[in-house]
Amino acid sequence: MISLENVRIFMRAAESGSFSAAGRSLRMSPSVISYRIQALETHLNCRLVSRTTRRMNLTEAGRVFYERCLDIIESVERAEVSVTEAGATPRGTLKVTAPLGLGRRVICELAARYRGEHTETDIHLRLSDHLLDLVQESVDVAIRLAQLRDSTFTLRKIADIERVLCASPAYLDQHGAPQAASELLRHSCLLLRFPGSQQFRWTLMVDHEPTTLPVSGQLDADDCDVLIEWALAGQGIIMMPLFEVAEHIASGRLVQVLPDAPPQPVTLGVLYPTRKMLPLRVKAFVDMSVDGIRRHVTKQLAMVGKKI
Repeated sequence: MISLENVRIFMRAAESGSFSAAGRSLRMSPSVISYRIQALETHLNCRLVSRTTRRMNLTEAGRVFYERCLDIIESVERAEVSVTEAGATPRGTLKVTAPLGLGRRVICELAARYRGEHTETDIHLRLSDHLLDLVQESVDVAIRLAQLRDSTFTLRKIADIERVLCASPAYLDQHGAPQAASELLRHSCLLLRFPGSQQFRWTLMVDHEPTTLPVSGQLDADDCDVLIEWALAGQGIIMMPLFEVAEHIASGRLVQVLPDAPPQPVTLGVLYPTRKMLPLRVKAFVDMSVDGIRRHVTKQLAMVGKKI
């Protein structure tokens, strides 16, 4: 009889494009992934993948087998969900990713509370301001604060989030406040930079039209909280979601600049795999996350007289 576990491993390798990536997501070594797929090929008496040193590609038989397996795995997952729903107890492992700031201030507490309420679950939380590959990383729930593109994941939108440019009074006293968007090019801009990041190019709405500026500065980091600390220390101008800096603006430690040429807003929401029957553990965590994030953002925006 064919091994369902080997089928799952083959599908993960096909989706991630390499044995090493599949191994990271499944917590197996590439050699084990290769061995399991070879066992599947031996059982089926056909070659499913072609291997290179860097990537693997599906053969024609592999593509046909993968497409047929999608229906099979979905049927098995529906059966698992039906049993879980019948017991009304979330169980199993959740892989969750979130931005660093929201993760530290909101999601880590929510994850601990969720685990306390649902003791038959495990949570693997990964915080990063990088936009992780949700398929390759086998993510169950992703909290995103970005300009979201079309995705195979379902979006539970919380709000469109206003972003602002701001700096400390000390910085503005020393360098002057920019009076036009183009003047940002001569200022020290604190940039969120990591491989693939587009945050070193700021797009502002100038006269209701998007204008992209190749801003620069002497300091950049891959952590938004670091950028905020630098801005508070008078090191330059930052672009941030308003709720992330609302407390500092309300206290006067940061001052908004160019309010008539704001950055484009971003979407705040929760992504999860699109399935006909969502596992109860995922649904419960998504519901808790949406509620907790909305409460946090509402509280922060109230400091500057704004609402979601």
